Amino acid sequence: MERIGLLRMPIGNLQSAWNALYELGFDPEMVDEQSDFDELTHLIVPGVGNFKAVMAHLNAKGLPNKIRAFAATGRPTLGICVGMQLLAATGTESGQTDGLGFVRATVERLPGGPGMPLPHVGWSTVDLKRDHPVTDNVKQGRDFYFVHSYAMKCEDETDAIGITNYGDDFVSIVGRDNVVGFQFHPEKSQANGLKLLENFCYWDGQC
Repeated sequence: MERIGLLRMPIGNLQSAWNALYELGFDPEMVDEQSDFDELTHLIVPGVGNFKAVMAHLNAKGLPNKIRAFAATGRPTLGICVGMQLLAATGTESGQTDGLGFVRATVERLPGGPGMPLPHVGWSTVDLKRDHPVTDNVKQGRDFYFVHSYAMKCEDETDAIGITNYGDDFVSIVGRDNVVGFQFHPEKSQANGLKLLENFCYWDGQC
């Protein structure tokens, strides 16, 4: 029986993520630093806003080590939007900041440019670079809904499950071992986004 934990954050659209999971047939639990993560089968780390500020919140609550300990057991762990960015080793928003360190990657500002304002808001295509259980039955070249100004650059290109271009290529789906991340909002991405969430919730963490 899946027990999906949704990490409570100070900002972010937690309710829409909870609603999406509920509509898929799950009973997600809001969790925080007081919660017993040992009872969970899956953990989702959402987030909206500033990398440095969100990481500071996690550190103040003592949550990074709880998240790392959860993932170290091999249980599936998902980051969404800034939650995905936090999976990286470092972020550069508002100064260099250490992330959770699951992926050898840096989170950098998108280049923007004429016709490509920041933040990047709206639907963009994800080019799937390799197979992964979370993308099962999701077709190549589907569009997903993004809201961000910073994005992940991986040192190891095999960690990139999906790539999107907005002035430059960036990693829009990342995966290493039992940890995955979506830069877009799957809960706002209609049928394809919901399929990704469903796949994650049924995933056993094995690739």
